[in-house]
Order: sequence, then structure tokens, then C-alpha cells
Amino acid sequence: MSTTFDFEKPIADLQLQIEKVKQVSEKTKVDMTATITELEAKLDFTKHQVYSNLTGWQNVQISRHPERPYTLSYIEMICDDFIEMHGDRTVKDDKAIVGGFASIGGQTVMVIGHQKGVNTKMRQYRNFGMANPEGYRKALRLMKLAEKFNKPVITFIDTPGAYPGLEAEERGQGEAIARNLLEMSVLRVPILCFIVGEGASGGALGIGIGDRVYMLEHTWYSVISPESCSSILWRSWDFKEKAADCLKLTADDMFNNKLIDGIIKEPLGGAHHNPEEMAKTIQNKITEDLNLLLKQDIDQVIADRIEKFCSMGVVVES
Repeated sequence: MSTTFDFEKPIADLQLQIEKVKQVSEKTKVDMTATITELEAKLDFTKHQVYSNLTGWQNVQISRHPERPYTLSYIEMICDDFIEMHGDRTVKDDKAIVGGFASIGGQTVMVIGHQKGVNTKMRQYRNFGMANPEGYRKALRLMKLAEKFNKPVITFIDTPGAYPGLEAEERGQGEAIARNLLEMSVLRVPILCFIVGEGASGGALGIGIGDRVYMLEHTWYSVISPESCSSILWRSWDFKEKAADCLKLTADDMFNNKLIDGIIKEPLGGAHHNPEEMAKTIQNKITEDLNLLLKQDIDQVIADRIEKFCSMGVVVES
């Protein structure tokens, strides 16, 4: 059964009405085409109204929809000849981050991303997309391998945050993420980053330093989740909606604050309504950007990358 959020109830009600009318028409052999056409037009209008006026919290909800495509889904739809690579050569293979060489439109790339899992068993196996230090060290190992063979890096970001457990901290969670920030800043190949779901804290930033950073329309990117922010400020999760608005975490907010390079439009209702269309849109953007970046001098690409991130948050007094 498909997951429906509270704000989607008017849409669900109309879809149910249409289904019932079709059933009656089929059963009674009465032509109800006019009624169905009218309801479908109303449904389309309602969808556009609902999804064009989402609050910050509603965008967060859509970004967490269990049917949204995850990294492996995009890899399957976008890439040819994907060869997954495992392990950080130090501790173990972190299942929350996947990566490997692949081909996109004839161009060999290194693809890396968070993987949450498509059901309860797989989500546990993938640790709900929350990577341990070995996950970020695996990602860095793969990025350095891409640099060695002069292949671009593509990352898909979708995580509620890096794993906050004691053992993760003991193995150097903070250092692993910080090392990735440093190394990605000067990696001598083009890097494209796509936030395809949740983009929480250092867990997202650990594979989020790129020449182009894009957010899908109904995703979020922030230093903290709305629930955690609410818990800290109000000692309760009850204010998560207010926290989501205050955090300015939507794609529009991030683009207006010049923290990302662009917003990728999703199919009406979210990526989960048409994963193939969403994947094709991302593939076109990858191809377009790589065609430009691969023609540029890599020293200039790196200089532009560093300048972009160094200029974020800078205030110039007139």
C-alpha cells in the first residue's frame, strides 16, 4: 500500500473517487467519461496546488518517502557496467555507502552514494543510510582511485546523518569526514554531487564537496534535522515543523543562499512517482556538466571549487 502524507489527503480522496467511478462504469456499462474527465482535471489542479506550496516540513516528509529511489536505484537506471567496490582497507566494508566504477553515456565515472534500503531488513543491513567512519574512508579510497585513473566522481547524498554511535566516534568519525572535506576540495578530477533525499549534517557533507552541487526539488540539506533541532531548542519533537521553517533547509532556501548550484525539478508529487523520468533528468545533467568540466583545465576547476566553498557565509560590509 502506497504511503500518503496528511497534506496529500485531498489528492488521495480524488484518486479514490476516480477509481470508484471507473468501477461503477465498468460494472453498469454506463458511459461516465465526462465525470471521469472532470475528476481527473480536478485531480491535476489539486496536485499542482498542493506540491507547489509545500512547507519545509512537508518537503522533509517527501524526501523520506519509503518509495523514493535510492543510490542503487539511480545507478541501475543511469549507469552501465557498474562494478561495486568494497572495504576501506582498514576496518570493514560499510554497507551504508556504496560505490564503484560505472559508465554513463560512454563516460567512465566513479559513482558513490548513501544507501538506505528498500525494506525493514535491508534498512537494518544498510544501517538506515548512516555511515560509520569506514564508510567515508571507503568513499575516499574510491575517489583517490578515480583520481589515479583520471575519472570524474559522481555522488548521491541521502542520509539522516553519520552514525552517532560510540564505536563510530572511537574509530574517528569526525576525522574521517574532515579528511574527506580536505581531499575532495583538491581532488584532481571533476566532482558532481546530487542530494536525492535527506542531506543531514556532516554525514551528507562527507561526500558533498563538488564542482556542482544540486538538490532535487523535494529534498533538504541542513546541519541538523528538524526533529533534533526541536529537541535541542524546545526539549520536544513537537516543534519540528517550526524548526524546519527556521532552518531554511529546502532546495529553494539553499539556492537563494548560494549554497548549492541548482535545483533539479522532480516529477509532479516527487521522484517516487516517476523514478525513470527522475533518473533520466539526472543523467542529462551529469552528461551536460561533464562535457563542460572535462574541457576545462583541472587547476582552474579546483581553484573554482575552493573559491565557491570559501565564499559561503562571507559577509561584506559596505
